[in-house]
Amino acid sequence: MKNMSEKRLEQKQRRVTREKILEALKEVYDPEIPLNIVDLGLIYGIEIEDGKVDIKMTLTAIGCPLASSIAEMVHAKVMNIPGVKEAHVDVVWDPPWSLERISEEGKKVLRSFGFNI
Repeated sequence: MKNMSEKRLEQKQRRVTREKILEALKEVYDPEIPLNIVDLGLIYGIEIEDGKVDIKMTLTAIGCPLASSIAEMVHAKVMNIPGVKEAHVDVVWDPPWSLERISEEGKKVLRSFGFNI
C-alpha cells in the first residue's frame, strides 16, 4: 500500500504539462531540415484538459508530402506521455510558417550546419 507522499509523487508524474509535451515533441524532426519541430517553430498551440491534448501545428511548406507522417509522429509522441488519454493534431496553414518562428537555439543549430540564418 502506498503512502500519501508516494501517491502525490505518482499523481505529479502523471500530470500532463505543456513542458512535458514540448520535451516529447523535441524528438520529432523535420525530414528536410536538421532541427526538431519545436525549435523550428512548427508548434502553434497546445491545449490540455483532463488528459486530452489538442495540438495546432504547421509545416514549412503546404505541399509537404510527409505532412500526415509528421502529424502521426506528433500524435504518437504525445500519446506516450504518462497521463495522456487522448490526443488530436491539427495541421494548420494560417498563419504561414516563416523563418522568424525559429527559436534562438534552433538558429544556432542551423548555423552550425552552414545555414545562413
